[in-house]
Amino acid sequence: MSSTTNLMRYNGFFGSISASVEDNCLFGKLEYIRPLVNYEGNTPAELKQAFEEAVDDYLADCKAKGIEPEKPFKGSFNIRIGEDRHMRVASIVNARKIKSINEFVIQAIDNELERASA
Repeated sequence: MSSTTNLMRYNGFFGSISASVEDNCLFGKLEYIRPLVNYEGNTPAELKQAFEEAVDDYLADCKAKGIEPEKPFKGSFNIRIGEDRHMRVASIVNARKIKSINEFVIQAIDNELERASA
């Protein structure tokens, strides 16, 4: 099956845009959350509408069940770097008088994002 994929954005959620040439259809799912929420349409406009309705339905379903909906990006994530790397980072943070390991990681990510944008 060959398909192409892009993303749409609505109300803080991201949805994939996939097209199957063999099946002659458009489809997608909400990305970056664990629950499986999918949608489909016959045209790009229908797919966009179905995506937005899927987001609205997901939020309404969560509210009806009294649960907090998952958000794609909370602004935090856990990483496992191993003991040696953790110790080395803590040593650098201490030597450079950086506020925290979190601040060190933010600086490192910002540096990489800047390099990637260049």
